[in-house]
Amino acid sequence: MPGKNFVVPTTPQDMAALADAAVDELARRIAHQVTEGISRSLPPDDPSHALTRLHVLTHLQRAAERLQRAAAVDAAHAGAGYPQIGEASDMTRQGARRRWPGLFTHSNEAPTEHPMMTTPTRPFDVLLVEDDVADALLIEEALSERGARNLVQVTDGVAALEYLRAPDSVRPDLIVLDLNMPRMNGRELLQILKADEKLQTIPVVVLTTSSAPDDVTGAYHSHANAYVTKPVNLAEFERAVQSIDAFYLETATRPPRG
Repeated sequence: MPGKNFVVPTTPQDMAALADAAVDELARRIAHQVTEGISRSLPPDDPSHALTRLHVLTHLQRAAERLQRAAAVDAAHAGAGYPQIGEASDMTRQGARRRWPGLFTHSNEAPTEHPMMTTPTRPFDVLLVEDDVADALLIEEALSERGARNLVQVTDGVAALEYLRAPDSVRPDLIVLDLNMPRMNGRELLQILKADEKLQTIPVVVLTTSSAPDDVTGAYHSHANAYVTKPVNLAEFERAVQSIDAFYLETATRPPRG
């Protein structure tokens, strides 16, 4: 039970300070309890006191890191992205991604669909056709900052068609399409999509590194809804993805699913 002088925290900063103090006190108690018996049998100036305490604290740190990893996985499964996970861990988004890579797994095996978010808070379904793992992670992160998205990634046109034509697949509200991929590239897939009566109404945004006039013109001739060149700058890349998300999933009126 809290003592008389216990102050109920009212801000996130107060909560963080209280948690830090509690964790520090707990770590000191554990280290003291584990080393108490050893310390009694050693001279006061023996370095083994400090070394034993250091050994215990090292194992505490490793245990905390395992628990952190488990909490990060739970947060990712619940719909949080690296920006939120990084903020909760007092690090940047990039720092969280470096510390816990693979929270949103993109397989390097044969192309197949892979759901990267579950239980979306809004009924927005995005099909990402992208074979570059780093770009796919950046797109997923940029979308997560605007709220959970039910995102499915495939790595080429063949896998995209298999997913779209599977009887149990959810019809996406938006397709984000790269151009250069193995087996069936984005140009070929776009032509097939827009010639298919069942799929042609799904908005398709080409998001690619190419700014070649022939690629831009060819995409629009194949009835792409928009063509966006991937910016080199990370912040600009995120803004580009979020602007696509904002328009097609929040501003534009979407056709009914059927």
